[in-house]
Amino acid sequence: MPAITLPDGTVRRFDGPVTGTAVAVSIGPGLAKAALAMELDGKLVDLSREIRDDAAVRFITRKDDAALGMIRHDIAHVLAEAVQGLYPGTQVTIGPAIENGFYYDFSRNEPFTPDDFAAIEARMRKIIAANAPFQREEWPREEAIAFFENKGERFKAELIRDLPESETISIYRQGEWLDLCRGPHMRGTGDAGTAFKLMKVAGAYWRGDHRNPMLTRIYGTAWRDQKELDAHLLQLEEAEKRDHRRIGREMDLFHIQEEATGSIFWHPKGWRLYTVLQDYMRRMQTRADYQEVRTPQLVDRVLWEQSGHWENYREHMFIATVEDENKTLALKPMNCPCHVQIFRHGLRSYRELPLRMAEFGACHRYEPSGALHGIMRVRSFTQDDAHIFCTEDQVAPETARFVAMLAEVYRDLGFESFRVKFADRPENRAGDDASWDRAEAALKEACALAGVEYEHNPGEGAFYGPKLEFVLRDAIGRDWQCGTLQVDYVLPDRLDASFIGEDSGRHRPVMLHRAILGSFERFLGILIEQFAGRFPLWLAPVQVVVASIVSDAEPYAVEVAEALKRAGLVAQADVANEKINAKIRTHSLARIPVILVVGRKEAEARTVAMRRLGSQDQTILSLDEAVSALAAEALPPDLKRETA
Repeated sequence: MPAITLPDGTVRRFDGPVTGTAVAVSIGPGLAKAALAMELDGKLVDLSREIRDDAAVRFITRKDDAALGMIRHDIAHVLAEAVQGLYPGTQVTIGPAIENGFYYDFSRNEPFTPDDFAAIEARMRKIIAANAPFQREEWPREEAIAFFENKGERFKAELIRDLPESETISIYRQGEWLDLCRGPHMRGTGDAGTAFKLMKVAGAYWRGDHRNPMLTRIYGTAWRDQKELDAHLLQLEEAEKRDHRRIGREMDLFHIQEEATGSIFWHPKGWRLYTVLQDYMRRMQTRADYQEVRTPQLVDRVLWEQSGHWENYREHMFIATVEDENKTLALKPMNCPCHVQIFRHGLRSYRELPLRMAEFGACHRYEPSGALHGIMRVRSFTQDDAHIFCTEDQVAPETARFVAMLAEVYRDLGFESFRVKFADRPENRAGDDASWDRAEAALKEACALAGVEYEHNPGEGAFYGPKLEFVLRDAIGRDWQCGTLQVDYVLPDRLDASFIGEDSGRHRPVMLHRAILGSFERFLGILIEQFAGRFPLWLAPVQVVVASIVSDAEPYAVEVAEALKRAGLVAQADVANEKINAKIRTHSLARIPVILVVGRKEAEARTVAMRRLGSQDQTILSLDEAVSALAAEALPPDLKRETA
């Protein structure tokens, strides 16, 4: 007699084994109609799963976040059935749900193209309308292998062979079509709904190995209803308009070329944007009592072996061999082991703690060429990296202090709020469970002190410690994980860092790894897209253009630009022999925040006509008023607070 405990605490008892469907029916017709799947003792399973023992059950409806992943998973199966129905002989491989959608990899002599999408989508809608039930079956391993081999599905047969012997071979049917799948699935193909769209095709090697056959990957997006789908497509359209690569070209900020794959050529305007942000971060860190350092680019592999990075991060490191010294060096992918070397240089006292060490550290990491993306995913980048060496008692207050600083920086850069994820111990990690217990407990205590609410991100901690991940949401609703704080008991021990305590004995410091922006390159890409290149005045690469209307006003335009420069603004005079409307159009396309228009009348009165980006209105100001107002507006937020 299984007893089923529901989320509200009520218990329902049944005379014998019962399916989730039967439990839902016993509760009421509304739930029976809405339930798509269930959580059985916290694990997501099919409604058809039989419950034999006492269990806690929560039903999943279309409103639940978990439903999105199931919709996308089911749609991937529908896609695979549609493709094989339309293009006999096509082999299916794998088709998972991913963020915002799904994909499926196919093996076919002739690759698919977007021209095939209309026919595939039409067939998918027919399959969904048929609402064939998903039926789970368990097959003997050899029977499953033989079945797929006889069908010519060698990729599926290979997958089954490579599964652990202990793995149950589960097959899901939808009508006459079936696929190897762990599940779970919803009730039938109709539950997937029609709020989906095929998006693009790409090449993908079988199992991600370039030595294996090339497959065709079809990507799609799927949502709970048409409203969500339309919102997502609108977001993609807006994202394309804001693409930092296109805006970077239009504003002449940077470029990338094959001779330096994964590295950025910063142009004068882009480098000005970069350095303004870096100077701001340097001032914020100086006020927060960080000591700035600089560490080497090339470091002997011995240090990386001692730190554990050689074992856990080797595939992401660029290696250099020094033949006459018989040494292997690595371009540093992160700064932390080098900061420990500075901490270890000489005796440290507990009176020096917390010691906050910051570096705008140039790092290099190997990223596959297919993963590179503008300035957001690169191989050469600079972190706003810092490490806080402290005692165990200082972890919580230092975390609270860091979160306050991070929140202030994000507000200054136009992000009013952020979410926090707590990432705990990964499967592959350094250190013993006792040290991880201490680190995770310390970080949770720190969150409580800082008033930080977080969501759980299981198994995603660094190999040396748990971490907080700070997630920003941009102007068009996309999430970006930028800042991090990690509590590390492992690295100080592996690299023999210590300080003299109040008891005159040696003690290990706790090491807090922290970043706010993450990397300058990626964060600048986010900022470009956040503002669509229309930066606030203090960040703008060129802040003001003074445009002359007539040749008689050219000397005055130059004088105005020089006055603005003396006041600390980045200003240019445009005295080209063009009509003023053409000049305004050019500088508006270049996203110049302020255009000052001067003609014969303004030169005589020593005034300017101020025009803001995106507005056709003009304000007449005296030259002194304009310079003073713009200089005050162009002050970075931290300097404004100092002068307030």
